Amino acid sequence: MINNQARDFDIVLVGATGFVGRLTAGHLSEHAPEGTRIALAGRSRVRLDALAAELGGAAASWPRIVIDVSDPAACADLAARTRVLVTTVGPYAIHGGELVKACALAGTHYADLTGEVLFVRDSAEAFHDVAKRTGARIVHSCGFDSIPSDLGVWETARVAADEGAGTLTDTVLFVRSLKGGLSGGTIDSMRRQAIAARESLEDRRAIADPYGLSPERAAEPTKADREDSAPPAPVGRAGRVRSVTKRLGSRLPVRRTEDGHWTGPFVMATFNTRIVRRSNALLGWQYGRAFRYHEVTDFGSSVTSPLRATGLTAGLLGLVAGLSYSPTRKVVDRFLPAPGEGPDEQTRVNGRFTLEVVAGTTSGTKYATKVAADADPGYNGTAIMLGQSALCLALDDLDSEGGVLTPAVAMAAPLIERLRTRGFTISTRRCPA
Repeated sequence: MINNQARDFDIVLVGATGFVGRLTAGHLSEHAPEGTRIALAGRSRVRLDALAAELGGAAASWPRIVIDVSDPAACADLAARTRVLVTTVGPYAIHGGELVKACALAGTHYADLTGEVLFVRDSAEAFHDVAKRTGARIVHSCGFDSIPSDLGVWETARVAADEGAGTLTDTVLFVRSLKGGLSGGTIDSMRRQAIAARESLEDRRAIADPYGLSPERAAEPTKADREDSAPPAPVGRAGRVRSVTKRLGSRLPVRRTEDGHWTGPFVMATFNTRIVRRSNALLGWQYGRAFRYHEVTDFGSSVTSPLRATGLTAGLLGLVAGLSYSPTRKVVDRFLPAPGEGPDEQTRVNGRFTLEVVAGTTSGTKYATKVAADADPGYNGTAIMLGQSALCLALDDLDSEGGVLTPAVAMAAPLIERLRTRGFTISTRRCPA
């Protein structure tokens, strides 16, 4: 393994002058402990100098590094100089590969904001074993994709295990409230994934596979396994009709829960659920072999709830369809934020989110974990999550091994504590019987 003490920097932030990059640099300038060696990196020296001057204080003297992230030699040189490399430069399928490779080879810890299934799959296939040998923790998805989901499920499983309640079974993340926007980078990831799925059958199958990011896909349930594990069909015509109706209802994107709430799809679920399942596999199925996980948006129980749920579902389906075809993509793109764009400060300040992980256990006990923050999920909140991930990787005494990891596998409890000190709520309660 590489001697980290010989490195020039503790953290290098690549893409520092982009929208989320600037917010992350600002967070680090305010909250990094004195003496933390941080450098700013990007394509333009002029813009880097302007950012350092804007940050002021100790950050005004942070070193600035000009880099082309498509240059293998430049990426290798930069990775060798720092303990942790953080990048906000997406889409990662285009701009992330050389940085991941350089960090894996150099034993340098890495964090990003990707929400791209195919990029994480390719990264894991190419560099998991390399990073494991060098001790590099390659940690994807350290923003709203997918820290709330990943840490929320990890904390739920931890509390259940500590209380002797067994492992997790059916687990659902409910988006209880969300005010704020998805970043231009997140939208671009959706755009490129829609294009890839349209153009390649193999990629389409990879994106659709619920366990597509598992390090041991053969050990995970297949579609046939999941169907075989369902309760046997009732005897008699009426029973069969009820069974079919229930099964069809469970597959509808808009559903009514047992407590009378209406739910619809969550735009980030396709990615987050894959990350959470990867965590379970990397942790030796610590959440349990019977663990099943999905994410939905909660629209409440009012008379307008089913209409709002249906409207959002139609909008999401239309967005994906629009992004999948070149003629309609040109129209849709006019109304979406581009990478590097974001809302004004007032809009970001008013942002907030509340998510809740509700899980059953093998003992029959149910738990609920609240993950919430008064921060715009795609911007201020993501900058906090990424900044604290960088500090956690650089400064905390972690016991995780190297490899292409998830936030829960790499950092778990230390990162949860860090986020709590920054105003995040991550708390678990046992639900009434």
